[in-house]
Amino acid sequence: MKVTSVATISVKEYPNLIWVEVGTDEGLVGLGETFFGADAVVGHIHELAAPYLLGKDPLNIERHWHELYGYYRSGGIGAEARACSAIDNSLWDLLGQASGLPLYALLGGRTREAIRAYNTCAGSSYARDRIKGTLNNDDWSKVQRGAMYEDLDAFRYRADELAASLLEDGFTAMKIWPFDDLAVPSDGMVVLPSDLERGLAPLVKIRDAVGSRIEVAIEMHSRWGLTAAKQIARACEAYEPMWFEDPTRTENLQTLVRFARSTRIPTIASELLAGKGHFQAILESGAFGYLMFDLGWVGGLTEARKLAAMADAYDLPFTPHDCTGPVNLALGVHLGVSQPNAAWQEVVRAYYHTWYNDVVTGLPELKDGYLYPLTGPGLGLSLDPSVRKRPDASIQVSS
Repeated sequence: MKVTSVATISVKEYPNLIWVEVGTDEGLVGLGETFFGADAVVGHIHELAAPYLLGKDPLNIERHWHELYGYYRSGGIGAEARACSAIDNSLWDLLGQASGLPLYALLGGRTREAIRAYNTCAGSSYARDRIKGTLNNDDWSKVQRGAMYEDLDAFRYRADELAASLLEDGFTAMKIWPFDDLAVPSDGMVVLPSDLERGLAPLVKIRDAVGSRIEVAIEMHSRWGLTAAKQIARACEAYEPMWFEDPTRTENLQTLVRFARSTRIPTIASELLAGKGHFQAILESGAFGYLMFDLGWVGGLTEARKLAAMADAYDLPFTPHDCTGPVNLALGVHLGVSQPNAAWQEVVRAYYHTWYNDVVTGLPELKDGYLYPLTGPGLGLSLDPSVRKRPDASIQVSS
């Protein structure tokens, strides 16, 4: 089998999302996906990655991973890393199709039938617009009040009702980010007593309404300096959050370690990192409760399965990130059911029940708070044919 084409597909409705299709002379097409900085990702794929892949056997995945990453294994999730992640995942999809097996079977088979899901409380419009600045909440936090599953608006103003709704859907955990807006005035350096009171309000409502029946993860989006982050942690501890996620900026791992050691609540890190070296430092510190990574950013399934094994060696659980796209979700579920130390799979029910269905041919089943992997060859899904026919579609092919 030889690679005959590498295509990138995007649509203006979801301008941060890129799909990659790797075509072969046997008619098989592998699908990958990544999120953020779409134009830069497309440029890297067609300028450097596609010329390398064309004419090669796509099933030599490990070799291609090392060639495609080359000098880019710097530990970050820049455009090169995201491009290579999407390609790597498309090659795994091809391997599954060529072998007639689902990805979880290629990863050693199931260790469980399904992976427990937690709901990230975004709405269907969250991160829908092109992201112009990572600290600009307006870019990320569009809401449609009154829309079904508008969980971002709900956690801000009706967290008690939201928790009850999630429990009815079978979820036993949810993730919110009630302190983000409060970091903007001081760039995360100062948190006032009044800020703490405002940020804690959703937690108070949830615990008053449903007690400990649902776990609540606190996402902090790397917005805080160490002193303020510690203050937030101390204020939250009485409400027993599930974890603190990315409390400080990830470029200084020692700061993250100091935070993690300052609180009895587990710290999780980080979807913002790539490279085994950074994760090795996290594991060796002994300070963290979980590993998190994004399969569309971290280096694809090739890297993610190694990170899962590294975490297992330290008796630590991991949880794949997905607040980006349906292919990423499917990959995380395949990995999660195959690895004994997978704890959770992130899902945004607002995405799952709305636009995810518009762009792919199938999704992992979400039932009673658990996600079940697709059982078809490879990913078990493909890009819906209607996506290529959309008037707002942009398609570039190297062949």
